[in-house]
Amino acid sequence: MSEQPSYDLLCMGRSCIDLYSNDIGAPFEEITGFSAFVGGCPTNISTAARRLGVHSSLLTGVGEDPVGDFILNFLDNEGIDRRYTVRKPGRRSSAVLLGIEPPDKFPLVYYRDNCADIALTIEDVQEIPIERFKALLISGTGLSLDPSRSATAYAAEVASENGVAVFLDVDFRADQWPDVQTFGSAVRSVLPSVDYVIGTDTEIKAAAFKGAGNAQIEHSQVNESKVEADLLESIHTLLSKGPDRLFQKSGTDGCFIFEQGGGEKIHVPGFPVQVVNTLGAGDGFAGGLLYGFLNDWEWYKAARFANACGAYLVTQHGCANFMPTQDDIQTFLKNHGGL
Repeated sequence: MSEQPSYDLLCMGRSCIDLYSNDIGAPFEEITGFSAFVGGCPTNISTAARRLGVHSSLLTGVGEDPVGDFILNFLDNEGIDRRYTVRKPGRRSSAVLLGIEPPDKFPLVYYRDNCADIALTIEDVQEIPIERFKALLISGTGLSLDPSRSATAYAAEVASENGVAVFLDVDFRADQWPDVQTFGSAVRSVLPSVDYVIGTDTEIKAAAFKGAGNAQIEHSQVNESKVEADLLESIHTLLSKGPDRLFQKSGTDGCFIFEQGGGEKIHVPGFPVQVVNTLGAGDGFAGGLLYGFLNDWEWYKAARFANACGAYLVTQHGCANFMPTQDDIQTFLKNHGGL
């Protein structure tokens, strides 16, 4: 690993060991074996961007345990600058177990009690020259508990004050929060320091949610026109808090770009592929979007490239370990009509 940091992209937040079912299509209770990979939204995004050619740095926490060694070894092999990744004594590196039942059933079990990455502190952030980076990526899960919540908000504030572009991946994991209202309040509190928001329909509605119950994010409880109305209202709510743009990830439909102030909605088509595993596709998307941003592409081209990265990943078994390289994505684009 180089001793001289290159200040392109800093990703901040969770990292974990992912144990993914080897029995694709089997119900979770019938799984006979798992493969071990590396995961966690910011870690996946850091890997995705690095494989495309971005100089990625990662601020995460790992335990003083073999799982932490596993994660750090992966980062070193990928060439990700992990000088800002910290060991947290007395904390555990987190884990995720995943079943794979394509096309739309991917049961997840999180093991994050006393996890290391949620112990990131403001002091950890203060060790980093954030003002020298071109972009900072934070995630919603990093806001779920203190001290990580305060550290994440602080990092975004410092970045914003120094002209560093701040990207927020909404990363809504319901079992990490007491309720949707708490999640929404936490996300909205950092939006004045955020330039660009990335999320799915459900994540966007959860981030904007203020009412009682979960009706706004449960599609089965409302008709199609109400869902669309709630989604647009949620998008405008989030943009009104400060971000310049919001990227709505829409699976096979690609993505939609919304601008602050109610500019025209831009649809960026996706790429039809055979789905193996949807988990991590949004992180591949974010890595591609950041690559385009850091190379000064216009937003449509960057989002189309991001769609290709996400589409490539859903054809793979896991997340970080399967992110496309430049050669992979150029071959994919050649076979799917290009940008």
